[in-house]
Amino acid sequence: MGRSVSYPSGAIVAFTVLEVEAEDDWEFEYEWLRDDLRERAGRAFPSLIPHDGWRGREDRILMRNAYADFGVSVYGGLVAVWIVERDDGAYWDADWRTARSPRAQRWLSQIASRFDAVFGDYDCLGHMSNGEGVYAKRAA
Repeated sequence: MGRSVSYPSGAIVAFTVLEVEAEDDWEFEYEWLRDDLRERAGRAFPSLIPHDGWRGREDRILMRNAYADFGVSVYGGLVAVWIVERDDGAYWDADWRTARSPRAQRWLSQIASRFDAVFGDYDCLGHMSNGEGVYAKRAA
């Protein structure tokens, strides 16, 4: 598979696909994907709570905790499920008082392998010169 999908800089990212058989079903399938990701993330990382927001124009935040945003980005059926240190004003205001960023980075490094195991179905093998990514489905 060769495609590209955006996600926030510095994020831990796992890749999967959104399979839509009929164009009319796209919105339903995307909503189902978001609900499924929220449910799995809540089970895997109980500190995450529902949050509806955006990082930029393409990266949708689904959940958040004191340290991180959990979200999804979709392009042409390729899905990037990501978690990244928060980057909002309230977070940085709190960080100024209590230095959250080092704790956030430590928490993210501790959950990285579990995050990939829970959400990753494809591996990114690299990128071509035009920026397109090359992805391979993982063995079952």
